Amino acid sequence: MPACNWKTFFCALFTLLTVCAAQAPHIPQTQYDVIIIGGGPSGLSAASALSRVLRRSVLFDSGEYRNNPTRHMHDVIGNDHVVPATFRATARSQIAFYNATTFVDHKVSKLERLEDSSFQATVNGTTYTARKVILGSGVRDDLPNVPGLREGFGKGIFWCPWCDGFEHRNQSMGVLGDLSEAYGAVQELHPTLNKDMRIFANGTNTTEQRQKLDQNHPGWQKVFRAYNITINNKFIANITRIQNGSEVQDQAIRREFDMFRIYFADNTSEVRSAFITNYNTSQASDLPSQLGVGMLGSKMNTTAKGLQTTIHGVWGVGDANSDNTTNVPHAMSSGKKAAVFCHVQMAGEELARDSNAAKRATELDQRSLHEATEQQVGSEIEDLYKRLSRRWVGGSSARSLFDSS
Repeated sequence: MPACNWKTFFCALFTLLTVCAAQAPHIPQTQYDVIIIGGGPSGLSAASALSRVLRRSVLFDSGEYRNNPTRHMHDVIGNDHVVPATFRATARSQIAFYNATTFVDHKVSKLERLEDSSFQATVNGTTYTARKVILGSGVRDDLPNVPGLREGFGKGIFWCPWCDGFEHRNQSMGVLGDLSEAYGAVQELHPTLNKDMRIFANGTNTTEQRQKLDQNHPGWQKVFRAYNITINNKFIANITRIQNGSEVQDQAIRREFDMFRIYFADNTSEVRSAFITNYNTSQASDLPSQLGVGMLGSKMNTTAKGLQTTIHGVWGVGDANSDNTTNVPHAMSSGKKAAVFCHVQMAGEELARDSNAAKRATELDQRSLHEATEQQVGSEIEDLYKRLSRRWVGGSSARSLFDSS
């Protein structure tokens, strides 16, 4: 047999092994399995779920939380009327038991996808790599520049009836925000929580706004009249706290007695016990945009299965995703859901890699190698195998095989 046939054979064998290796799923080598952005309920829930299946995660907590101003968390089973900071500390302690999550109390300045499809977070010049990312980066409330509004936000001025409405039940309630958004607040509060409600439209009682109400809530005017909902369209100058519900309260029945005086541009004023707001929100972090995550309005597009974003291997959880539900139970649920799908995706990749490796080992028997190499270099290898098999069975030595033609 000419020496060139052996050279062709080994070239074909090398090519076959290279092709088989290339078919194996690529799993990048990283420090962690998952990068979690956000130390609020959604990020903590994701960390808890991943820890329970022993996935190594690193959670970055900037210390910025949407619910930080509020006095207590509510409607969270097992943690009702708990101070948010206490909830976070307890959650961390429980997660730490599993020894699978690393907590980094710094803000991530840069989040990027690397060439090997892994992800890298940068904090103060230090980098952390992981296979996947869960974004619980939160939203911020876009409050207008009204003096006193932000100072009172979360303490007598709130946006969620389920979170803070009970503590201000049967009190005079003001509704802040565009007139077209006021109907939802009336629907959620009246008549069980507040029957004394007044809308402070701040100049938005316009034809356009009323048309939006007509389109979205036909018959709204009849509802307002039936519930005695009145509208003040004066421009708001400032909102001044005149009583602090943190100090004046009845803990036995959980009532907080805040009081505010709302001043208008014409120098008139009114007093209200509490306010519910209807303002927009925006992403609290630019990290989703750094990764190129697609958006639905102001929220991360998480319509894919398991709350995955438009970027493979990146999930969006909590208030910042497009579920359009914003409360602590939802945040915790979304964190758990994303973590489950994240773990399963990684497990699927690992299974594919391992089963592919087993398959390759099986395929390297004589018959499979024969068939595969034939496809690579043609029938010449087939003839070579036949001659090798006959002579080996007949007892020929290796030297005779190499010397034969």
